[in-house]
Amino acid sequence: MLLYDYALSGNCYKIRLFLAVLGQGHDSVAVDFYPGQAHKHPDFLDINPAGTLPVLIDGDVKLCDSQAILVYLARRYDPSGAWFPIDDGPVMGRVQQWLAFSARLTDTAGQARLGTMLGRPVDIEAARSAAHRALRELEAHLTEREFDGSRFLVTDHPTVADIACFPYAALSPDGGIEHDEYPALRRWLLEMRRLPGFIVMPGIPPLHDRTGNDAA
Repeated sequence: MLLYDYALSGNCYKIRLFLAVLGQGHDSVAVDFYPGQAHKHPDFLDINPAGTLPVLIDGDVKLCDSQAILVYLARRYDPSGAWFPIDDGPVMGRVQQWLAFSARLTDTAGQARLGTMLGRPVDIEAARSAAHRALRELEAHLTEREFDGSRFLVTDHPTVADIACFPYAALSPDGGIEHDEYPALRRWLLEMRRLPGFIVMPGIPPLHDRTGNDAA
Protein backbone atom coordinates (compact mmCIF):
# COMPACT_ATOMS: atom_id res chain seq x y z
CA MET A 1 0.00 0.00 0.00
CA LEU A 2 1.38 3.39 -1.04
CA LEU A 3 0.23 6.81 0.19
CA TYR A 4 1.18 10.02 -1.61
CA ASP A 5 1.37 12.33 1.34
CA TYR A 6 2.10 15.83 2.63
CA ALA A 7 2.88 16.10 6.34
CA LEU A 8 0.96 19.35 6.94
CA SER A 9 -2.20 18.36 5.04
CA GLY A 10 -5.22 17.61 7.19
CA ASN A 11 -6.68 15.45 4.44
CA CYS A 12 -3.50 13.39 4.25
CA TYR A 13 -3.32 13.18 8.03
CA LYS A 14 -6.80 11.68 8.30
CA ILE A 15 -5.57 8.78 6.13
CA ARG A 16 -2.38 8.33 8.16
CA LEU A 17 -4.44 8.46 11.35
CA PHE A 18 -6.95 5.88 10.18
CA LEU A 19 -4.23 3.54 8.94
CA ALA A 20 -2.55 3.82 12.36
CA VAL A 21 -5.79 3.16 14.24
CA LEU A 22 -6.41 0.14 12.01
CA GLY A 23 -2.85 -1.05 12.59
CA GLN A 24 -2.34 -1.13 8.85
CA GLY A 25 1.18 -0.56 7.55
CA HIS A 26 1.91 1.42 4.41
CA ASP A 27 4.68 3.15 2.49
CA SER A 28 4.61 6.90 1.92
CA VAL A 29 5.81 9.17 -0.86
CA ALA A 30 6.30 12.73 0.40
CA VAL A 31 4.94 15.27 -2.08
CA ASP A 32 6.34 18.82 -1.81
CA PHE A 33 2.97 20.57 -1.80
CA TYR A 34 4.43 23.81 -0.45
CA PRO A 35 6.53 25.56 -1.54
CA GLY A 36 7.43 23.11 -4.31
CA GLN A 37 3.94 22.75 -5.82
CA ALA A 38 4.94 19.21 -6.77
CA HIS A 39 1.28 18.17 -6.86
CA LYS A 40 0.94 20.30 -10.02
CA HIS A 41 3.99 18.82 -11.79
CA PRO A 42 3.43 16.54 -14.80
CA ASP A 43 4.85 13.49 -13.02
CA PHE A 44 2.28 13.77 -10.25
CA LEU A 45 -0.55 14.69 -12.63
CA ASP A 46 0.11 11.37 -14.37
CA ILE A 47 -0.85 9.76 -11.05
CA ASN A 48 -3.75 12.06 -10.22
CA PRO A 49 -4.90 14.42 -12.98
CA ALA A 50 -6.83 16.45 -10.41
CA GLY A 51 -3.55 17.44 -8.75
CA THR A 52 -4.84 16.80 -5.25
CA LEU A 53 -3.62 14.94 -2.19
CA PRO A 54 -3.83 12.34 -0.76
CA VAL A 55 -3.59 9.50 -3.26
CA LEU A 56 -3.73 5.88 -2.10
CA ILE A 57 -2.58 2.97 -4.24
CA ASP A 58 -3.38 -0.50 -2.89
CA GLY A 59 -2.66 -3.17 -5.46
CA ASP A 60 -4.90 -2.42 -8.44
CA VAL A 61 -6.95 0.14 -6.49
CA LYS A 62 -6.12 3.84 -6.83
CA LEU A 63 -8.17 6.44 -4.95
CA CYS A 64 -7.70 10.21 -4.92
CA ASP A 65 -10.29 11.52 -2.45
CA SER A 66 -9.77 11.36 1.31
CA GLN A 67 -13.38 10.47 2.12
CA ALA A 68 -13.41 7.72 -0.52
CA ILE A 69 -10.11 6.41 0.83
CA LEU A 70 -11.52 6.24 4.37
CA VAL A 71 -14.53 4.25 3.19
CA TYR A 72 -12.33 1.91 1.17
CA LEU A 73 -9.97 1.28 4.07
CA ALA A 74 -12.86 0.66 6.45
CA ARG A 75 -14.48 -1.88 4.14
CA ARG A 76 -11.18 -3.52 3.15
CA TYR A 77 -9.30 -3.65 6.45
CA ASP A 78 -11.87 -3.56 9.26
CA PRO A 79 -13.42 -7.05 9.57
CA SER A 80 -15.78 -5.85 12.31
CA GLY A 81 -17.50 -3.38 9.99
CA ALA A 82 -17.75 -0.91 12.86
CA TRP A 83 -15.90 1.93 11.18
CA PHE A 84 -18.33 2.04 8.25
CA PRO A 85 -21.54 0.19 9.18
CA ILE A 86 -23.49 -0.98 6.14
CA ASP A 87 -26.08 -3.17 7.84
CA ASP A 88 -28.02 -0.22 9.24
CA GLY A 89 -29.25 2.12 6.52
CA PRO A 90 -29.97 5.16 8.73
CA VAL A 91 -26.59 4.86 10.47
CA MET A 92 -24.75 4.51 7.17
CA GLY A 93 -26.62 7.52 5.82
CA ARG A 94 -25.61 9.62 8.83
CA VAL A 95 -22.00 8.54 8.43
CA GLN A 96 -22.13 9.66 4.80
CA GLN A 97 -23.67 12.96 5.87
CA TRP A 98 -20.75 13.69 8.21
CA LEU A 99 -18.26 12.61 5.57
CA ALA A 100 -19.76 15.31 3.36
CA PHE A 101 -19.66 17.77 6.28
CA SER A 102 -15.92 17.13 6.64
CA ALA A 103 -15.44 18.71 3.22
CA ARG A 104 -17.02 21.90 4.59
CA LEU A 105 -14.39 21.94 7.33
CA THR A 106 -11.67 21.56 4.69
CA ASP A 107 -13.16 24.36 2.59
CA THR A 108 -13.51 26.75 5.53
CA ALA A 109 -11.15 26.04 8.45
CA GLY A 110 -8.70 24.45 6.04
CA GLN A 111 -8.71 27.48 3.76
CA ALA A 112 -8.25 29.85 6.70
CA ARG A 113 -5.28 27.73 7.76
CA LEU A 114 -3.74 27.87 4.27
CA GLY A 115 -4.10 31.62 4.15
CA THR A 116 -2.75 32.15 7.67
CA MET A 117 0.14 29.68 7.62
CA LEU A 118 1.19 29.57 3.98
CA GLY A 119 0.11 32.97 2.74
CA ARG A 120 -2.18 31.50 0.10
CA PRO A 121 -4.49 34.07 -1.61
CA VAL A 122 -7.57 33.35 0.52
CA ASP A 123 -10.23 35.65 1.96
CA ILE A 124 -9.22 34.64 5.47
CA GLU A 125 -11.98 36.49 7.31
CA ALA A 126 -14.67 34.96 5.10
CA ALA A 127 -13.14 31.52 5.59
CA ARG A 128 -13.02 32.02 9.37
CA SER A 129 -16.63 33.17 9.46
CA ALA A 130 -17.78 30.17 7.44
CA ALA A 131 -15.68 27.86 9.62
CA HIS A 132 -17.34 29.20 12.77
CA ARG A 133 -20.74 28.50 11.25
CA ALA A 134 -19.67 24.92 10.56
CA LEU A 135 -18.18 24.51 14.04
CA ARG A 136 -21.35 25.85 15.67
CA GLU A 137 -23.30 23.20 13.77
CA LEU A 138 -20.83 20.55 14.90
CA GLU A 139 -20.97 21.84 18.49
CA ALA A 140 -24.77 21.64 18.57
CA HIS A 141 -24.69 18.08 17.27
CA LEU A 142 -22.01 16.97 19.72
CA THR A 143 -23.89 18.57 22.61
CA GLU A 144 -27.01 16.64 21.63
CA ARG A 145 -24.99 13.44 21.34
CA GLU A 146 -23.58 13.98 24.84
CA PHE A 147 -27.10 14.49 26.17
CA ASP A 148 -27.97 11.09 24.69
CA GLY A 149 -24.90 9.55 26.32
CA SER A 150 -22.69 9.17 23.25
CA ARG A 151 -19.19 10.56 22.70
CA PHE A 152 -19.00 10.25 18.91
CA LEU A 153 -20.72 11.69 15.87
CA VAL A 154 -22.99 8.85 14.81
CA THR A 155 -22.78 5.75 17.05
CA ASP A 156 -21.48 4.78 20.48
CA HIS A 157 -18.10 4.10 18.88
CA PRO A 158 -16.06 6.10 16.38
CA THR A 159 -16.67 5.72 12.66
CA VAL A 160 -14.97 7.09 9.58
CA ALA A 161 -17.18 10.16 10.08
CA ASP A 162 -15.21 11.04 13.22
CA ILE A 163 -11.88 10.42 11.50
CA ALA A 164 -12.92 12.60 8.55
CA CYS A 165 -14.06 15.55 10.65
CA PHE A 166 -11.31 15.45 13.26
CA PRO A 167 -8.27 16.98 11.47
CA TYR A 168 -9.57 20.35 10.34
CA ALA A 169 -11.63 20.81 13.50
CA ALA A 170 -8.52 20.15 15.58
CA LEU A 171 -6.29 22.28 13.33
CA SER A 172 -8.65 25.26 13.09
CA PRO A 173 -6.64 27.36 15.60
CA ASP A 174 -3.86 27.38 12.98
CA GLY A 175 -6.25 29.52 10.94
CA GLY A 176 -7.15 31.82 13.83
CA ILE A 177 -10.31 29.89 14.73
CA GLU A 178 -10.15 29.20 18.46
CA HIS A 179 -12.15 26.60 20.37
CA ASP A 180 -13.09 28.69 23.43
CA GLU A 181 -16.79 28.76 22.60
CA TYR A 182 -17.01 25.06 21.71
CA PRO A 183 -16.80 22.93 24.90
CA ALA A 184 -18.44 19.84 23.38
CA LEU A 185 -16.04 20.06 20.45
CA ARG A 186 -13.08 20.19 22.82
CA ARG A 187 -14.32 17.10 24.67
CA TRP A 188 -14.79 15.22 21.37
CA LEU A 189 -11.27 16.16 20.26
CA LEU A 190 -10.02 14.66 23.53
CA GLU A 191 -11.94 11.45 22.90
CA MET A 192 -10.40 11.18 19.46
CA ARG A 193 -6.91 11.66 20.86
CA ARG A 194 -7.58 8.77 23.25
CA LEU A 195 -8.14 6.31 20.40
CA PRO A 196 -5.75 3.34 20.46
CA GLY A 197 -3.16 3.88 17.76
CA PHE A 198 -3.67 7.66 17.64
CA ILE A 199 -0.78 9.47 15.96
CA VAL A 200 0.05 13.15 16.01
CA MET A 201 0.76 15.69 13.29
CA PRO A 202 2.13 19.24 13.49
CA GLY A 203 -0.57 21.30 15.20
CA ILE A 204 -2.22 18.31 16.89
CA PRO A 205 -0.24 17.34 19.98
CA PRO A 206 -0.51 14.04 21.83
CA LEU A 207 -2.95 13.71 24.70
CA HIS A 208 -1.58 14.92 28.03
CA ASP A 209 -3.52 13.62 31.00
CA ARG A 210 -2.96 16.63 33.23
CA THR A 211 -6.65 17.51 33.46
CA GLY A 212 -9.90 16.50 31.86
CA ASN A 213 -10.03 19.86 30.13
CA ASP A 214 -7.11 19.45 27.74
CA ALA A 215 -7.99 20.37 24.19
CA ALA A 216 -6.33 19.83 20.86
